[in-house]
Amino acid sequence: MSALLAQAQAMQERLLAAKDELAEATVTGSAASGLVTATVSGTGQLVGLDIKPEALDPEDTETLADMIVAAVRDANDNADALAQERLGDVTGGFGGELGDALGGSGPGGPLGF
Repeated sequence: MSALLAQAQAMQERLLAAKDELAEATVTGSAASGLVTATVSGTGQLVGLDIKPEALDPEDTETLADMIVAAVRDANDNADALAQERLGDVTGGFGGELGDALGGSGPGGPLGF
């Protein structure tokens, strides 16, 4: 029993280290062939947004808004993939309830498990 407890504690420590790495990592996503690029942390926090001048049309702000949403969504998808990769190594690919028990954000959250 103590060996199992030690294994669980070691896994939790590796998970916390992986989550710290994710918080420091950044990933990007883009839309409209790179006219809009969003940068998010590995945990899904928006940390930067780059909009090229040719994306700006004062007569069509709706399209710009759509490009921003698409770029942020793409960046978050990339952050989720990074989280799956990093945290999957720690949890052995387990997600769902185990991920939640180990401090994950639940399905659909920024950590992706």
